[in-house]
Amino acid sequence: MTPRFRSRIENHSILVIGSALALLSFYSFVPGDDQKYLWSMATGYTSIVLLGITLVIGPLNLIKGNHNPVSTDLRRDIGIWCGMIGIAHVVVGIQVHMGNIWLYFVKAVDGADAYLLRRDLFGFANYTGLIAAVVLTLLLLLSNDLSLRLLKPKRWKNLQRWSYAGFVLILAHSVMYQVIEKRNAVIISIFALVTIIPMAFQMIGFRRQPKA
Repeated sequence: MTPRFRSRIENHSILVIGSALALLSFYSFVPGDDQKYLWSMATGYTSIVLLGITLVIGPLNLIKGNHNPVSTDLRRDIGIWCGMIGIAHVVVGIQVHMGNIWLYFVKAVDGADAYLLRRDLFGFANYTGLIAAVVLTLLLLLSNDLSLRLLKPKRWKNLQRWSYAGFVLILAHSVMYQVIEKRNAVIISIFALVTIIPMAFQMIGFRRQPKA
């Protein structure tokens, strides 16, 4: 067993335990008794936490005075779990509010056998969530050595930077659902915490970037 393989086994072992604890913690903490809703919240918040950690690693390296490599196993491994749990959130979450998943994105026209794209807050929340899921899927597909070899470091890194757009989309999706569901102050505070910390580190990292 190579040192790198052993290190990745350790990474995934820690991530299995950490993700399970986060899922169970959010599931237990969120008020309500609807199982789909509770698991939707647990997977959603756990995915945000993991994505936030991936966005903290780079700035943290710069703060320590270290060079940021194109890719690290740790960041990729965390990204894998973020992607898998994020996709699980989509699968569960899309069953919470409507019996028909299309109604998350379209609205029936009264008195007519027709549908229009939703232009309300609920629709926009779901559009951003859907695009964020596509971004997470892309990042998941990039999280391997084969993709890095085939795409070459520069192109791979450019695609991987979609993680920033994914974070913004998830942020918008989550904020809109905070408003739609009128979530309590404690949940809003937790959401603010897990989003503000990565943004703060990103700002610090941006200022620490070496000048061209």
